[in-house]
Amino acid sequence: MSAQSFTPAAGDPKYTKYYDTVIALLTREDRWRSAVIARLELTQDDVVVDVGCGTASLAIRIKQQQPGARVIGVDPDPQVLAIARAKVRRAGVQVEFVEGMGDRAVEFLGPGMATKVVSSLVLHQCPVPMKKAMIGNMFTLLRPGGELVIADYGLQRDALMRLGFRIVQFVDGKRDTQPNADGILPGLIEQAGFADVAEVSVIRTGTGSISLYRATRPVSGDEANR
Repeated sequence: MSAQSFTPAAGDPKYTKYYDTVIALLTREDRWRSAVIARLELTQDDVVVDVGCGTASLAIRIKQQQPGARVIGVDPDPQVLAIARAKVRRAGVQVEFVEGMGDRAVEFLGPGMATKVVSSLVLHQCPVPMKKAMIGNMFTLLRPGGELVIADYGLQRDALMRLGFRIVQFVDGKRDTQPNADGILPGLIEQAGFADVAEVSVIRTGTGSISLYRATRPVSGDEANR
């Protein structure tokens, strides 16, 4: 699955250094990142894996919110990870990084090792088979009862949001992004085996609406009795 190339953070490697600035200006970044962290309800015992961590903006906020948590970022782009490591050093926090595609995260980290998995602004860049593979890996990474929180472009409900989303489609291509705009993600999350799948927030931005999805890995009867 991972043999295919990934879409660079800003659509083209030569623009990667501008990615953080663009996200801050166009996506109401503080609002949706803060909403993700509030939804996580972090504790000092948490192990949080950020799949497609990019330049670590969310991972750093998670660690700052709960210094006792273990935070691991997974991303395939070495250029992006270099920026992420520099940002972590400047922030004075400890975040671990693994270089690799999100559909192989379990190979790098092991099954059932995370209490919480997050992903932000990644799945809209991926073909549908990769979306499925990455969400499946998120499921396997989680312990039973663990929580998934995804922040990404979801169903674009009105003409204004669809118009704004054209910016994203211009950068990342329509083929991979259109399924998100059509509302594919909740169904893919359910297909991966998650329970209690819900779109818990919709944040309107200049590039379309960003949805927050929350779900849990179910606990089987045998696991509940252990």
